[in-house]
Amino acid sequence: MPRVPVRPLVRSTTSRTEAFSDGVFAIAVTILVLDLATPAHPPGGLGRALGHLWPAYLGYVASFSYIAVIWLNHHQIFMGIRTMDRGLHAANFFLLMTTSALAFPTAVVSEALGEDLTGKDARVAVALYAGISAAMCLSWTSLYVHLGRHPELLDDSVESAYVRSGVSRSWVGMVLYVAAGVLGALVTPLIALAVFVLLPAFYFLSSSSVVAEEEEAA
Repeated sequence: MPRVPVRPLVRSTTSRTEAFSDGVFAIAVTILVLDLATPAHPPGGLGRALGHLWPAYLGYVASFSYIAVIWLNHHQIFMGIRTMDRGLHAANFFLLMTTSALAFPTAVVSEALGEDLTGKDARVAVALYAGISAAMCLSWTSLYVHLGRHPELLDDSVESAYVRSGVSRSWVGMVLYVAAGVLGALVTPLIALAVFVLLPAFYFLSSSSVVAEEEEAA
């Protein structure tokens, strides 16, 4: 029986990956707003009922900011990627999976905090949010590590320091989210909430500094 020749995997450009990823990000941020609904209230009690929804507002702002920064960093890194291989596709799918899952813990946290700010359910909820966010950071780590092992996928203008910086920033986020989940579950959920709000700001500012350094070098 004649052997069928095995065709090597063909690398592809990033255009379809970027378009698909942008679609997932757009859907992910849209789903977040579905948790904001008009609350049940007696006549004249709308203001008080809306005030009780503050955990939903906080969760929406934190998660929207997180996904916005993810899109910003995703856009930035793909500006330097020349071709895609199967490993990079897998890492990107991992990233999209954790991003699209973020709406679930956001809704859980909002509901739990609305019932009892420091109760057992709130502690479990912030631990869930922290766990999925840590998985998000892990997906970024896998993406940067793959690029570090396969520099041929990158444009010649991208320096290795950029990839190393991405790995370091991803590890920082992973450690902080895990710590936030543990402290939020064992001490108070308020610690975790502070981390959830501040970490997107950290990633936004650190991403800007990387971009600035690359532009100066150019």
